[in-house]
Amino acid sequence: MLNVIANLRSDSWARASAAGVLMSLALTVAACGPPIPRPDREAVGPIPRAPDQFTVSLETNKGLIELEVHRDWAPRGADRFYSLVRQGFYNDQRFFRVRAGYIAQFGISGDPAIARIWKGRAMADDSVRTSNVRGTLAYAMTGPNTRTTQIYINLSDNVSLDAQGFAPFARVSKGMDVADRLYSGYGETAGGGMRGGKQAPILEGGNDYLTQNFPKLDYIIRATIR
Repeated sequence: MLNVIANLRSDSWARASAAGVLMSLALTVAACGPPIPRPDREAVGPIPRAPDQFTVSLETNKGLIELEVHRDWAPRGADRFYSLVRQGFYNDQRFFRVRAGYIAQFGISGDPAIARIWKGRAMADDSVRTSNVRGTLAYAMTGPNTRTTQIYINLSDNVSLDAQGFAPFARVSKGMDVADRLYSGYGETAGGGMRGGKQAPILEGGNDYLTQNFPKLDYIIRATIR
């Protein structure tokens, strides 16, 4: 009988200890808040809704570029951009396609493993609700419903892009002079646009390839939401 009582007490103590450990873990997780997904993982479920308007700071090697994002201009594009910036996706990325007086393009991860994952994660189009004027940003694409992560800054009024379905979702609110100074000497040769079909070396080699072959490219140090 004494052995039975001792065993029962032992089992009760073990269960209580396990419950205490689980409670401690739960409190620790709760205190830390919801985790921010890594850029090589896509959160389960829909992309979180972005605020109606928010500011993103692009810290570049040439200086600061601030972006004012308007969700009502292009809701899907704004939501994805918000999610990607939170994940750190745009950190340490090159402006691999810069054409003076036209556009400055970025948005291919410098890590080939991450670039491969996002290459095929296209989103549905947004309607064009504002024009591709100087200082606005929109996603690059090859056709309907092919936008992924690549974005360009309009360095001049490119209103002809409106009819092609390029939907701006943000504008440069500060630092347009920095965007104008981004190195443009390589033109289309460092990768070009999505429609050009010459981006494979970047996707396969990442920043190592770009640094070795196009060392003058300017880059984003980090992108953060303010």
